[in-house]
Amino acid sequence: MSSEFLWYIPNQVQPGHRGDDVIDNHNSLETLTGHARVLEEHGWGGALLGTGWGRPDTFTVATALAARTTTFQPLIAIRPGYWRPANFASAAATLDHLSEGRALINIVSGKDDLAAYGDGEADPAHRYARTREFLQIVRKLWTEENVTYQGEHFAVTGSTLALRPVTRGERRHPRLYFGGASPAAEEVAATEADVQLFWGEPLDGVADRIERLKQLSEKLGREHAPLEFGLRVTTLVRDTTEQAWADAEAKVADMAKGKGAARNPNWQAAVGQRRLLDLAARGEVLDDNLYTTPGKFGGGGAGTTWLVGSAEDVASSLRKYQRLGITHFVLSDTPYLPEIKRQGEQLLPLLRT
Repeated sequence: MSSEFLWYIPNQVQPGHRGDDVIDNHNSLETLTGHARVLEEHGWGGALLGTGWGRPDTFTVATALAARTTTFQPLIAIRPGYWRPANFASAAATLDHLSEGRALINIVSGKDDLAAYGDGEADPAHRYARTREFLQIVRKLWTEENVTYQGEHFAVTGSTLALRPVTRGERRHPRLYFGGASPAAEEVAATEADVQLFWGEPLDGVADRIERLKQLSEKLGREHAPLEFGLRVTTLVRDTTEQAWADAEAKVADMAKGKGAARNPNWQAAVGQRRLLDLAARGEVLDDNLYTTPGKFGGGGAGTTWLVGSAEDVASSLRKYQRLGITHFVLSDTPYLPEIKRQGEQLLPLLRT
């Protein structure tokens, strides 16, 4: 199976995300479109657009970028607490239709600023049960007519979409990505997701999770195509190994002085985030070049651990994840725009040989 390589576009309120260049109009359509077009020009399949209350609306940004590009695939992060499943299924199917099958979806269940948007479901078990229903209804609406579904959290009766997602080969609808490391999250991934995304954990941890999810899929009677696996990680690439580590250590020194963004407290409470933060106890560098120190100084999510080195070093590490079964990669480093070009020119060719 061929691998997919995506990047990250920072639709953030404040400029300078994770050390990005601070520029005027960082959230303008021209700036964001510029990122998407450079991604197309440098061999990337598309980019993740993160979600969170207080950001520009992710789905709106993704739609605008899809309209201004030709091959760019937006991986649109969305939360079931923001959307009703039928509304979302219709919106995503419409975008997929208009973009000729370029929509990708990342379902996020972690807590956000619940009170700000009126989400009263704070209990993790109930949140994942709600996510399971959300995924089931969306998939049915994308592939069936006259859908009736009665769940604990959502219900639809006699529901049919006016527009369907693009079908092409084995593709029946936008691919559904999912993250989460708790037992409840893994049960949802094993039964309902298309791709389980992992953070930048060491190879042994990823191998264990892949095996556990495969066993869960069989145990729980997964009804869809086999679950696929992805990696979301920071890749700090320089011309030489020595320069990469010098730059990585300099970035962490700046973070230690308070120049890095503060970690989201909701992330810190998440099981997957705690797994990453706990890696520092095993050492500053794990495997060949997985740098754990950023997590000590505010690095969160994909910025908690970094793969550091020359293009050859980082490609070698990513190929080891490929051999474990990872086929979807969401990479990034800052400043985002120059790194799209650098890693597109230096790293991607090594991963496609």
